[in-house]
Amino acid sequence: MTQQEWSRRVAALGQFRVADPAFPALSRDDDHHLRRVLRASVGEEIVVTNGGGDWAFATVGDAGLERASDVAVDPAPEPITLYLAPVKGERGEWAIAKATELGVTRVVPLVCARLTVAFRGDYATKTLARWRRISKESAGQCRRTYDVLIDEPVKVVDVPDEVAVADFGGTAAWAPVRAVAIGPEGGWAPGEWGETRVRVGLGSSVLRAETAAVAAATLMAAARDGWGSTAAAGNR
Repeated sequence: MTQQEWSRRVAALGQFRVADPAFPALSRDDDHHLRRVLRASVGEEIVVTNGGGDWAFATVGDAGLERASDVAVDPAPEPITLYLAPVKGERGEWAIAKATELGVTRVVPLVCARLTVAFRGDYATKTLARWRRISKESAGQCRRTYDVLIDEPVKVVDVPDEVAVADFGGTAAWAPVRAVAIGPEGGWAPGEWGETRVRVGLGSSVLRAETAAVAAATLMAAARDGWGSTAAAGNR
């Protein structure tokens, strides 16, 4: 992506989800948000995407949208995964929003020994729905065109061997890490992870779970090619 194209995307009034960017049509709620909340004028430009990398510019019409460019396809981002022990309410939602902005491609709720919430049943279903909604809203804000995959919960015993664990005393070698587990407020239980599991550190401070998630996402993103490039940022 060229700098000029990325600047145009940033300058657009907003980014919205559509089924097909070639024939952009907003949902009733999104159309209301565009016209009544953002107070879009006829002729103003927005970005439309299907959440799978396809996107285009569109202009606001009297009664709909008019596509204003060819449909483009962003290259798929390099995978970055957070296994995240859920925390209550807004703090967990904040972590999801920031992880989306930082380029995380997948979030897996992690059921571990010291969870402060019972992540199951209706509570888990409603929480995952909120996380998915928030991640899509955050994707629009930061102009990323690939949805964050938010999985169903997994237990520690089911986490793949290649996933690192954030823990005190862990290595500072984050460059090869593309997936990391972030623990709950009370930390990991003794013996919860095997002795051979790679452990990575997040400094000498005791971080809240949502802060640890953001720090880990930042460190993994910084190790990717193109970090700091606006053109690369547009492809996340």
